[in-house]
Amino acid sequence: MTIKQLSIFLENKTGRINEVTKILGRHGISMQAFSMAETTEFGILRLIVADVDKAVEILRAENFAVMLTDVICIKCSNEAGALATILEHLAEKDVFIEYMYAFSEGNTASVVIRPTDVERCVEVLQHCQCSLLNIG
Repeated sequence: MTIKQLSIFLENKTGRINEVTKILGRHGISMQAFSMAETTEFGILRLIVADVDKAVEILRAENFAVMLTDVICIKCSNEAGALATILEHLAEKDVFIEYMYAFSEGNTASVVIRPTDVERCVEVLQHCQCSLLNIG
């Protein structure tokens, strides 16, 4: 089970992230998770949103470069070692992870994973009885 993530390419310039959040807010699109990565020239804002198609349409209309990527979101307990156990299962099956980011609330954590082989990753996680989320 995969979800769609938006990757928005932004100039490294004050206010660019704010422009994206204002546009989404104006159109009633909530962000459920995000991560920002940057280089000296540009940044990549990765988003999980409630309405993917609408967000892509609106952001492209506002001249943002937007790409869609399949990612996996898992739910695990928010305790020491829980994520390490899951990652060990993936490593044992040679699933390479390009990047990941997480958020937690109370006793649970949600982890967004971008593996090089999405199907294989889902297969391994399901075999290990990991809880895969369908958000966005």
